[in-house]
Amino acid sequence: MWKQRPRLTLALPMLAAVLVSGCDQTMGSSNMPVASVPAQPERAPVNPGLPEGAPCTAAYVRYQTVLKADVDTGNVEQPVYDQIQKELTRALSACSDGRDSEALSVIKASEAKHGYHT
Repeated sequence: MWKQRPRLTLALPMLAAVLVSGCDQTMGSSNMPVASVPAQPERAPVNPGLPEGAPCTAAYVRYQTVLKADVDTGNVEQPVYDQIQKELTRALSACSDGRDSEALSVIKASEAKHGYHT
């Protein structure tokens, strides 16, 4: 009786031919267009001269670090980032002037409003 060959035996050479056909490019320059990377908008400095060791400084820096990472990776859109920066202007001023509790309150309110729990 005639023995049927497994279909896998026929499929392997076809698969190899498809895979090898994509490997005919030479190394070096190609004619493929190079995608340009858009310029990053200016970001707020993480620690713009805040008092060292103050609790509001630590909270502000921690929040800014997370925000910077999120906006740089696209997890936060620029308009939202800009809004948060406007909110944090008051916290920055309060922290710089030694009004720690006010600064912490503003930071916590912004974090809660935007879903951050740093």
